[in-house]
Amino acid sequence: MSEQAKNTFFSGLQQNLDQLRQQGLYKSERVIASRQGAEVVCDDGRTLINMCANNYLGLSGDLQTQEASIAATQKYGYGLSSVRFICGTQTVHKELEQAISSFLGMDDTILYAAAFDANGGVFEPLFDENDAIISDALNHASIIDGIRLCKAGRYRYLHNDMADLEVQLQAVVAAGKRHKVIVTDGVFSMDGTIAQLDKICDLADKYGALVMIDECHASGFMGATGRGTHEHHNVMGRIDIITGTLGKALGGAMGGFTSARKEVIDTLRQKSRPYLFSNTLAPSIAGASLSVLERLAKSTELRDRLHENTAFFRSEIERIGFTIKPGTHPVVPVMLFDAPVAQKFAARLYDLGVLVTGFFYPVVPMGQARVRVQLSAAHTREQLVQVLAAFEQAGKELGLLTTTIN
Repeated sequence: MSEQAKNTFFSGLQQNLDQLRQQGLYKSERVIASRQGAEVVCDDGRTLINMCANNYLGLSGDLQTQEASIAATQKYGYGLSSVRFICGTQTVHKELEQAISSFLGMDDTILYAAAFDANGGVFEPLFDENDAIISDALNHASIIDGIRLCKAGRYRYLHNDMADLEVQLQAVVAAGKRHKVIVTDGVFSMDGTIAQLDKICDLADKYGALVMIDECHASGFMGATGRGTHEHHNVMGRIDIITGTLGKALGGAMGGFTSARKEVIDTLRQKSRPYLFSNTLAPSIAGASLSVLERLAKSTELRDRLHENTAFFRSEIERIGFTIKPGTHPVVPVMLFDAPVAQKFAARLYDLGVLVTGFFYPVVPMGQARVRVQLSAAHTREQLVQVLAAFEQAGKELGLLTTTIN
């Protein structure tokens, strides 16, 4: 490539970046200089209450989780330098896969380096041009990308709309497709919406479809004992494929998984490209995640505390006067609608000692900008009261509120 062509390429990228900044759509990164937790220290030395982590159960910086990780490193080493089918499978990986299967009520489990890989590698080995995938319109980007890698027919239903899901299923039947799979997030991360799995399973039974759910924002705390959205809706045993992450409630590091019947998992071990061509999950992560699952099986204390914090915050933030997406999930989208306003609001909260992030297009639809609050079992009531006061102050200063906390 000539020097002129290179300059044109790089200058074009810079122009696009400058345009994002002008539109208020440029995403900056906060740098944390401490461990993850209810409070964090940023690289400027400031201590802030952290309200934007996926650390639902507060285990990311938890000492017990850390000790389990260290113990696994001491026993199994730092890494495997291999993929699983060569020489990258240790006993800790098999133990974790069995523990996940038991926790979720599934037959078998396969581990991935990330949940993005689990969704990216699940469709192509299982479905082809004779089959159909019916996907919720707001499914996670990893599901969308995974479907793109597959030759199956693609059908999309309006978000959480059961009537439109049935229309799409009827279209699949009319097209004469062989196998059908309905795919949905168990919980939608931007809105905190919980999928209607009971109704989805009923439609799946009616039209002879499989059901797959992504449980990244559910495993560990949704349902009476934290098993997930399928427990929350009392449909355990009716879900065919579950994908999820170890990088949120279940310890907060990284790593993903797919759980299903043994035939499905065996097929993925033979044909799923992210599994066959990615390094093994680090032993430290596997060991710590195994410890987390053992801990959650013994007690619902962290799950219960999380839901208490969620109910309190949702009630109080509405009483202050903010608009939030309705629901019961610890993802609480505080709607600000305008992207620059969301950025200014997040920046002002930072000044007031609260860490949140503004979300805007293309992460959420145009005109639906927000700050997404995420509650944790690690938050104290005193911290939440302080956060609510900061929200009120910033809201008044930016002309978003006229009411006060009584």
